[in-house]
Amino acid sequence: MQRFIKQTSSSSGRLIRICGDDKMVNITDVKQILQFAIDAEIKVFLDGGWGVDALLGYQSRAHNDIDIFVEKNDYQNFIEIMKANGFYEIKMEYTTLNHTVWEDLKNRIIDLHCFEYTDEGEILYDGDCFPVETFSGKGRIEEIEVSCIEPYSQVMFHLGYEFDENDAHDVKLLCETFHIEIPNEYR
Repeated sequence: MQRFIKQTSSSSGRLIRICGDDKMVNITDVKQILQFAIDAEIKVFLDGGWGVDALLGYQSRAHNDIDIFVEKNDYQNFIEIMKANGFYEIKMEYTTLNHTVWEDLKNRIIDLHCFEYTDEGEILYDGDCFPVETFSGKGRIEEIEVSCIEPYSQVMFHLGYEFDENDAHDVKLLCETFHIEIPNEYR
């Protein structure tokens, strides 16, 4: 299987990563990556497709990466753990100091997001503030209980850009499962 990552821009200007089929993160991979954090007593919050599937309690589709939020106090420690487990940083057009991308020789990709809490208790990520309830989601990856972006915020984060079939799939399932009105752009 050919290995590639292609960067392209949608009409909205959002960068879209298109990965070859060998760049997938399966449920066993997710459990192992989560175990890194559990063993180090680092609290992580799932976002993206795996965050949706955690909320649903089952894997609903294939995923080319796992999106993880880690608090600033634990960020460097989590990076060191990833390095010790064979992950190396990949520079992408969209990476920042607070959003890095990591890959290992098994082609597993981690989108790692660093956030901090403000004095007012809000979540600060890349200059934007979000209510603390954003991270109040609870889900499961098989037997592992996880924290994640709560359902309504997951849906709201899917708005304002040209979405793909995975986005539509995720929004539909979130809205059906958690009785959230389907946004107009997804109808």
